[in-house]
Amino acid sequence: QVQLVESGGGLVQPGGSLRLSCAVSGLTKDYYAIGWFRQAPGKEREEVGCISSSDGSTWYAASVKGRFIFSRDNAKNTVYVRMNSLTPEDTAVYYCAALEGVYLCSGYEGFYDDWGQGTQVTVSS
Repeated sequence: QVQLVESGGGLVQPGGSLRLSCAVSGLTKDYYAIGWFRQAPGKEREEVGCISSSDGSTWYAASVKGRFIFSRDNAKNTVYVRMNSLTPEDTAVYYCAALEGVYLCSGYEGFYDDWGQGTQVTVSS
């Protein structure tokens, strides 16, 4: 059973930075994607980006491109997102999700099968 656990959320002032971690276990496929999503109360869920297991290639949504950076540590079975230049509009619960059996991560927003519990990121004014 695939399990994902997010951590690292918290309260940060505008312009600040946070790093979120996603610990992944139970994956069995050779290729998979790890997506990062966020959802604010009353707002639709949006994908902020993803990273592939095959070559570490990444995709970023326009709203976070240039500010968020994904990385992975395969030895620790952990994926990270470094979030810089945070604004109040970045306030949301952030989730990581896994989709097994794909080579590239881009284009699978509606197909992720396994999800973490989420971690709250609050950017205060």
